[in-house]
Amino acid sequence: MPTTPSPSTTPRRSPGALPRDIEWRMPRHARSVGRARTYLREQMASWKVPQEVTETAVLLLSELMTNAYRHARTAPGREIWARCVLDDTGRLRVTVTDANESLPVPREASWEDESGRGLALVAELADDWGAEPRPGGIGKTVWFELDAATDAGAL
Repeated sequence: MPTTPSPSTTPRRSPGALPRDIEWRMPRHARSVGRARTYLREQMASWKVPQEVTETAVLLLSELMTNAYRHARTAPGREIWARCVLDDTGRLRVTVTDANESLPVPREASWEDESGRGLALVAELADDWGAEPRPGGIGKTVWFELDAATDAGAL
């Protein structure tokens, strides 16, 4: 028979500590990149994330979404998933998942190249980033983290 935790052992959350976790599922289409930027910018405003952090997060999300759109050659109907989590310490983690299993590798673009700088931007501007195969499924997840805490402390 399941037991119910007593009130003294049940963690209490203040209204500001509600889960800050949102996911968007979009078609693998060029328009999804702009939509993801808009959705993230709106979500960051509602969570009161500092503007500088928001702009960096939007830029990096745009790079990861663009890579997923351009390079994840998959069957029609596959989606790109973008997820954003802001934890209680003010750590922002953004992930982009697609159905292609090839893990991205940063490269050095020449001055003449019109693309190829996205992961270098992510590596330079994010506090941490990485890519891993999708657990138990097809594809991969590419992620980055930023410190979104305000000067007054954690969000």
